[in-house]
Amino acid sequence: MVNETSPSAAVSRFPVADISLAVETRNAGGRPVLLFAHGFGQTRGAWNGTAGTLADSGCCCVTFDSRGHGESDRVANGDYQMDQFASDLVRLAGAQPQPPILVGASMGGLLGLLLAGEIAPSPFRALVLVDITPRWETAGVERILAFMQAHPDGFADYAEAAEQIAGYLPQRRKRKSEEQLRPLLRESADGRLRWHWDPALLSGVVRDSERYQPRLQAAASKVEVPLLLLSGARSDVVSGDTVGEFLQLVPHAQHRALPDATHMVAGDANDAFTREIARFVQSLDPST
Repeated sequence: MVNETSPSAAVSRFPVADISLAVETRNAGGRPVLLFAHGFGQTRGAWNGTAGTLADSGCCCVTFDSRGHGESDRVANGDYQMDQFASDLVRLAGAQPQPPILVGASMGGLLGLLLAGEIAPSPFRALVLVDITPRWETAGVERILAFMQAHPDGFADYAEAAEQIAGYLPQRRKRKSEEQLRPLLRESADGRLRWHWDPALLSGVVRDSERYQPRLQAAASKVEVPLLLLSGARSDVVSGDTVGEFLQLVPHAQHRALPDATHMVAGDANDAFTREIARFVQSLDPST
């Protein structure tokens, strides 16, 4: 899921409100522009394989670490709100040379859906939602949060972290190497390795996340831009029921389920995931 940074990639700081975000741009002069928004607890590295491939094909690919994640700043008072993340995303979209195609996984997809439905004209040319719908399966989200909360004291070394991740992601054939884990962990003052994200996130934006579902459903019903939902056939976060509800809200949306993927679609089936995005991008009217 995390690969080496492409030699053609440029990393910069993007100011938003009182903090700044780490932003990585591949093939800055390419067209169209794709803006990738990662899921809760991830980093921009989740997109490295897809962003690198699509940049090589001529697209401009912009990835970033959300506030409180990766190399982006943390909020000093630990008060994270959904509208803060949405504001960051719309500012990033507005800074692009043309309205971008948003590719959003989980949290990133919900933010894109919210903005595309509540702002007219949409800040995005099109949307790709990655294994997320306005209503999600609570049990799947609780499983993710349980893993994120399971190691408050961190890990003694990279080998221990790799073992725990392998247990959480049994569908992956290979364990993560130390090189792959470095962007995901930080060494604390006590020498322990802890996750890159701010622990305050767990008591902030996540705590009352389900209360946003009516707002997200209302936003989805107003989305007019082209939309592709890519789900994992083995996901426990979206289901046939939640997908069906979503397609009723957004009748023009396309849906593809990747048979070998769980909720971690880009990491489980990256080649197939990238091909689906490339097909969708190629299908868009170049004049829009």
